[in-house]
This record gives sequence, C-alpha cells and structure tokens, in this order.
Amino acid sequence: MFLSMYLITVFGNLLIILAVRSDPHLHTPMYFFLANLSFVDICFTSTTVPKMLLNIQTQGKVITYAGCITQIYFFLLFADWDDFLLAVMAYDRFLAICHPLRYTVIMDPWLCGLLVLVSWIMIVSLFYGTSLGVYLSSAANHSSYKSAVASVMYTVVTPMLNPFIYSLRNRDIKRALRRITGVPVI
Repeated sequence: MFLSMYLITVFGNLLIILAVRSDPHLHTPMYFFLANLSFVDICFTSTTVPKMLLNIQTQGKVITYAGCITQIYFFLLFADWDDFLLAVMAYDRFLAICHPLRYTVIMDPWLCGLLVLVSWIMIVSLFYGTSLGVYLSSAANHSSYKSAVASVMYTVVTPMLNPFIYSLRNRDIKRALRRITGVPVI
C-alpha cells in the first residue's frame, strides 16, 4: 500500500513539474512556485518512505545514528521548505487577488527567484536553531502507534494529495497534461 502511495506521489508531482516546464502558458509565478512545491514534495517523501518500505519488507527496525541524523536533517529541511513555499504561494495569490493591476509588475521573475531563495535560507537557519533539539529529545511519553499514524499522514498522504489539490482542479494544468500525455484529464 505504501509503495503505491509513494509511486502516486512521485508520478503525480513529476507530471506537474513536466507540465509547468513544457507549457509556455504556465510560465507564471503561480506555476513556478507550484513546480517547486512538487519538487520539494518528491524530496520530502523520498527522505523517509524508501527506508520505511525497506523496514516493512525486511521486518527490521534498525537505523544507524548517522543515518537517523541524516534522515532527520533532510526530513526537516524539506518539510520547512514545503511550508515556506506554501506561504510564498499564499502571498502570490494575495497579490493576484488584491492588486491585480500591479501583479505582473510586482511578481517579476527576479522576485520569484528571490522568494524561493529566501524561503531556502530561512529553512536552513530555522533548522539549525530549533529542530535538532526537538527530534533528539526523549520520546518515552509518546504512543508509537499514534506516532506512526501521524507520520504516515504527514509524510505520505499530504504530498500524495498536493498534485490533486493544487493542480488537477486547474484548467490550465489539465490542458498541459492533455497535451503531454494525449489523454483527457478529469
């Protein structure tokens, strides 16, 4: 089940990236941020799910200290990047709705790149400041079943649904996907 969810996540997000890159009509700030979000979702899911699938297959529950620290680092990095991109996307939509006449002047390609770079820099600084302490603290009081359910929802289900939530309801994305695949998208 997790393998199919992982494959749907990777495939759906790759389709969004491909659609945005290949269709000139989608070369706008909103779709630039959406393609970045899709990339981050692939990376975010890929930090934990392959190891989880291996553990399920081998019935093993062992991870080295270095492997754990590395996995935590990238997990938090991509989770925070995901959050900041969502904030940037909200700002982009705010400008488009509240200042439609000035939108194209404000959201030029330079600013879009700068917003992605700033979100990256903020993630790195926040990571070193807070995340390590939280994840290295004792987890003796937590229920492992509840933690596992929450982890699956956060790491697998949400990134799997993002392509559907942010894109497949969108007429422009559907048109681009139809052009790429030749198959009508519902």
